[in-house]
Amino acid sequence: MGMRVVFAGTPEFAASALAALLAAGFELPLVLTQPDRPAGRGMKLQASPVKQLALQHGIKVAQPISLRLDGKYPDEAAAARQALLDARPDVMVVAAYGLILPQWVLDLPRLGCLNIHGSLLPRWRGAAPIHRAIEAGDAETGITIMQMDAGLDTGAMLMTERLPIGATDTTASLHDKLAALGARLIVEALELAACGGFHPQPQPEAGVTYAHKIEKSESQIDWRQPAARIERRLRAFDPFPGGLAQLGDEALKIWRAEVCEGRGEPGEVLDADATGLVVACGEQALRLTELQRAGGKRLPAAAFLQARPVLKGERLKSAA
Repeated sequence: MGMRVVFAGTPEFAASALAALLAAGFELPLVLTQPDRPAGRGMKLQASPVKQLALQHGIKVAQPISLRLDGKYPDEAAAARQALLDARPDVMVVAAYGLILPQWVLDLPRLGCLNIHGSLLPRWRGAAPIHRAIEAGDAETGITIMQMDAGLDTGAMLMTERLPIGATDTTASLHDKLAALGARLIVEALELAACGGFHPQPQPEAGVTYAHKIEKSESQIDWRQPAARIERRLRAFDPFPGGLAQLGDEALKIWRAEVCEGRGEPGEVLDADATGLVVACGEQALRLTELQRAGGKRLPAAAFLQARPVLKGERLKSAA
């Protein structure tokens, strides 16, 4: 290919793109990823999916805490700068990296820095575009390949491709579809770049929305809301942080539900059988089909009810 690509990314979403660049034969002299973090029950330091993949392919990895030369970690940033200069990149590809890139990084590669963003910009700029698209009830989302600038996901667009959001899509399922789409599009974008075929288009000024980071506190279910809204939030918050409710003195996680007809006080159990727990909401009702007790596994409603019978008329509340 002859094009030198530095890659910056951290989670699985980014690892899909790195795998595609490797398969396409691009030269990858350097990968940037977040420092190893404690994970799992033993809280052992764990390498990111991107680092694991890079090391398997013998690629040099840098893990600076910061890239700001004038920040709290100037030595770390200076070492990363030297590694980038040594890599002599034509372009830098960024996917869910997790560090802000200062101007010196944006300016260093000949073709600048390209970002793989999991939405149709300018809708859902920011940290959680997949979750927020599902939560809002969007009919579609997609991938934008963007030329990065100093703003938050404000750069000119090089390529976009749309993807419908299915009625049962969760953040987990949509993430996997978008990761595969992003991986394919970044290879296409770099092949175009190699032929000098970049035509960046400014983002429209209309339709800007921000996808704020998911907070754990958002998992509390407010049964006064319409059933359709709660159902979307459950799909948006799967696999994290789930939906949280209180049944008696027990905290439950609710993972899957279907909107159904039914009326009662918000949170009231209208019915409970092997098909699910029907719970009244502000509008309509929800049939809860997958639940989890504290310390237990995610269970279909029938198995859950065998372990913890629920009676008609019991109340689910927002978790304390």
